[in-house]
Amino acid sequence: MGRHEQREQVFLLLFQAEFHLPADMPRQIKLFLEDNEAVGSQKDADYIEKRCNLICEKIPEIDKLINDNTEGWDTARMGKAELAILRLAVYEMRLDDDIPPRVAIDEAVELAKKYGQENSGGFVNAILAKIIKLGD
Repeated sequence: MGRHEQREQVFLLLFQAEFHLPADMPRQIKLFLEDNEAVGSQKDADYIEKRCNLICEKIPEIDKLINDNTEGWDTARMGKAELAILRLAVYEMRLDDDIPPRVAIDEAVELAKKYGQENSGGFVNAILAKIIKLGD
């Protein structure tokens, strides 16, 4: 399983987290990974679980950064798919030194086009472009 596929599985878990209490997520992650044919190995499952947990721990910090870089929007008003994608991308851009920010943005836009609404790719790109300028 490549990084792209792992990232997509992490996104799906982050999306699922929007519908569950944080205390329920360990069980939800276990259920998600248990019979998931897209997850190729235990190593992939471990990576996906660890990644999701790391991002969930940083949601308040990530959401503040998202909210500080949007006009007329905040995380409470965003679509759940777009929010999960933004959280994943912001984590990768700001808190993961292994992923170049431009790669995180490109991957986020692709996920938004696949899972979001019609204009989600542009919406996600615009927010992440503002956030990347903060780090430059």
